[in-house]
Amino acid sequence: MVDNRYATALVISCVLSVLATVYLSVAVGTQHWYQYTSPPVRGEANVSELRSLHDEFMEGEFDEKTYSDTLFRLNGTIGLWWRCVLVPSHTHWYKESDPKMVMKCVSFTLTQQFTPKYKEPGNHNSGEDMLRTYLWRCQFLLPIISLGLVVLAGLIGFCACLCHSLTPTLGIGMLHLLAGLCTLATVCCYLAGMDLLHRVSVLPDKVDGSLGWSLYLALISSPLHMMAAALLVWAARSHSQNYYRMTAYRVA
Repeated sequence: MVDNRYATALVISCVLSVLATVYLSVAVGTQHWYQYTSPPVRGEANVSELRSLHDEFMEGEFDEKTYSDTLFRLNGTIGLWWRCVLVPSHTHWYKESDPKMVMKCVSFTLTQQFTPKYKEPGNHNSGEDMLRTYLWRCQFLLPIISLGLVVLAGLIGFCACLCHSLTPTLGIGMLHLLAGLCTLATVCCYLAGMDLLHRVSVLPDKVDGSLGWSLYLALISSPLHMMAAALLVWAARSHSQNYYRMTAYRVA
């Protein structure tokens, strides 16, 4: 028989876990982790340059400097798996005072995720930047590990429910704690990687960067996982102590 306090803690932890997993899944699948705000473009010379950047961004070979410059100039957004630019829908948009804008996105392939970063973006002779390379790899591997840990915890919890046992609760709580730490590490790796990118890149004048809502969703999911972990660990420890007390009382 499960005490009402433990049952309440388990229900609340399940709700927190589901919310955290949904938030993290949405964050991983969207591109609004970091966004740039570029000034409006006027003049056919600048228009031709930006059009060539856009074409190279959408169809050219993968190159960090090329896509970074395009993101800087075309109100770009970048996430863990997507990079997007905001472009006008009409060909002669520069003649309009308020052109209609559409977002066009390109995904990072698995091979591109493992592509090394260089000390000077775009210059393969400058040497590999090991810190940026591994920060980039960690930022897309860690959320996958986090989601995998939560799925594993859910499977163990489902089996525990079928067996009417609270024994695995402590292990499930530790899995949620590890998932929260992985998510927090993802955000830290992403922010550090973007900071290092801006140090080795030259941002155009009047281009501003800001954090996007996808990153905040990931940041929110981390403490939710940790709170779920705390409730699960408390329920497991309290139930265990109560069980041993009852056993000792019966023996006595």
